[in-house]
Amino acid sequence: MPDLPTPKDAAEAALFSECWDAVLSYADLCTSGSTAANQLAREAFALGIREARAAEDGTARGAGRRSSRLPRIPLLLTAVRTTAAAWEARGQGHKLDPDLRLWLNSGKAARYVGPPLSRPIALRGLRDMQEPDAALLWLAEVEALPLHAVVRRQGLDPTAAVEELNQVRGLFRDRCHRNHLDTPMDAECRSYVRLLDAVTRSPAADTPPDLSRHLATCVECAEAAACLRLHGGGLPAALAQGVIGWGGLAYLERRRRAAEVRLGAGRPDAPDAEGAAEQVAASRARVLRGGMLAAAVLVSVVALAVSMMPGDTGGSGGENVAQGNPADSTPVAGPGSVLPSADPGTSAAPSSSRPAASASGSPSVTGGDDAGKPDPEPQGTSSATAGAGGGEETAACEVTYDLVNQWPDGFQATVTVTTAVTLDAWRVAWSFRDGQKVDQMWDASLAQNGSRVTATAADYNRSVSANGTLTFGFLASWQNKNSAPYAFTLNGQTCTSS
Repeated sequence: MPDLPTPKDAAEAALFSECWDAVLSYADLCTSGSTAANQLAREAFALGIREARAAEDGTARGAGRRSSRLPRIPLLLTAVRTTAAAWEARGQGHKLDPDLRLWLNSGKAARYVGPPLSRPIALRGLRDMQEPDAALLWLAEVEALPLHAVVRRQGLDPTAAVEELNQVRGLFRDRCHRNHLDTPMDAECRSYVRLLDAVTRSPAADTPPDLSRHLATCVECAEAAACLRLHGGGLPAALAQGVIGWGGLAYLERRRRAAEVRLGAGRPDAPDAEGAAEQVAASRARVLRGGMLAAAVLVSVVALAVSMMPGDTGGSGGENVAQGNPADSTPVAGPGSVLPSADPGTSAAPSSSRPAASASGSPSVTGGDDAGKPDPEPQGTSSATAGAGGGEETAACEVTYDLVNQWPDGFQATVTVTTAVTLDAWRVAWSFRDGQKVDQMWDASLAQNGSRVTATAADYNRSVSANGTLTFGFLASWQNKNSAPYAFTLNGQTCTSS
């Protein structure tokens, strides 16, 4: 295993630390285990630093002429891809992710190392920019660092940070437009060049139907459109996919989550009056919902106490609890996508105090309607389980399916599940209607049998508190139609979809 390069000075040491985190994150996506990930990261890091230093020395000897090169982090990420390809070539492919191996042996990988005019537009556009501008764009858009930290690191004026980033975005668009014009293309693609440029300049411009149909079938023009359209939030994905290639969207998601862990939720790029107002409104809404939840708990406790008072008809207090009105504790057991996280003890008590009674009179922990479920996954463990049996019950989980991005032959999606009970392990399953196939998943392990997909918790996110959420994402392929999935379950229990 090669040793990591020695930093030249303190500034380069700090840069190495930041770059190593990014390289290891991508190497982990590319490999089948932590040991292989560390080995791939070290080899790629050493290779990338040697290339960066050689390019810098060449620029110095060339009397200030700048060679065409990527900024430090994307350069190192491409070194990970290059090292992975070398592993595959010399018989070490068993250490790599199976999907990456398929990609490396396909024509898709050849685009990133083939003739310059056939490479992705984003890769060529970023490479053609001045390195400080390209670094500013990458750090702010892909690494999801707050803008004030990026401009401070780049030695720019913090008061003009937003304007500086907007100018850099415009430069990137200009370089991509020029590269698109230089790209060899057929007559149909060439006929749409001017229209594509005009449509992507304005957020209010409508895409004509004929251009929309063309973008749905032409990968190169769709990539160009993503780079030219600076509005709509698609620029980070265009950069990540165009520069990194395989796993670009998964890497982007990882870096955003890492930034949230380091800096707190959200991206505090710049003061935003509207954003501040939205945060205040959201805070007030959370307080209101918290009050409503507390009132619901109080009502449930009062109803429980009344049902256990002496003199009630129907036998012992335990039977009264089991046969009580399910509506009494519905506000507590029902998850709701907007309920705040509550103390597990508070939410578990009302739901566990009314287990459903079976025909023999014994309480049943899980509902009998699971026998017909298409997914045979085990139930997992939880501190409480939503009731089942007589009367209508509120589902123990609620699912939000978010289609993040879509392109002609694939898409990226995120699944967020809100659970009403505490979980020590979880397994989420769903079905696709149109033959979609999941290719890659993060924050969960993947299993797919036909149209049925199962996502199992990773070691680090197995535990979820009551009224808490779990989230994972995936990349998938589709043909002809891409309908939203259905029949979501959490540990075998049916979930409602929001």
